[in-house]
Amino acid sequence: MKKILLTIDRAITRISDWGLLLSGILILIMSVLSTYGVGRRYIFNNPEPYSYELSTMLLVACVVFAIAGLQGQRRHLRVDFIAGRLPHGLENILVNIVTPILALFYVGIVTLKSGENALYSMSIGETSQSSWEEPLFPIKMMVPIGMALLCLVLTSQLIHGIKSLIHLTKRRS
Repeated sequence: MKKILLTIDRAITRISDWGLLLSGILILIMSVLSTYGVGRRYIFNNPEPYSYELSTMLLVACVVFAIAGLQGQRRHLRVDFIAGRLPHGLENILVNIVTPILALFYVGIVTLKSGENALYSMSIGETSQSSWEEPLFPIKMMVPIGMALLCLVLTSQLIHGIKSLIHLTKRRS
């Protein structure tokens, strides 16, 4: 059982690290697109409509793919102003059990609802209102994918929190 959990943890960590890498690459692409759009507008006096819209879509992907990686490094959801004032045992329970449970509840709802929204967008063939009318389904599908990955990270952290609590209570008794 321990080996299976370790393998799953490694896979989740690897996937969330790839999400961080992808987010960094998307930031680079957005900066190139923005520079291109500004250059065309102000240097050549020839504005183009695509760079701003593409950057906006990539920004959504950048955020949702980075969240799971940040949470995996324990840099996203923190309650330091409360947890720092609690005894170590209560801090452990708050940070490693209560926070992941509350986050899973919220992120689970976001995952389900955004997935429904993305599938509905695909079923009706929803497109943007811009001049090139790109389909919105792919960008909308990135949200439930990123949030599902965050759910996996939170579940892993919750399991580790419960294991550490059990281990701590066994040592005390």
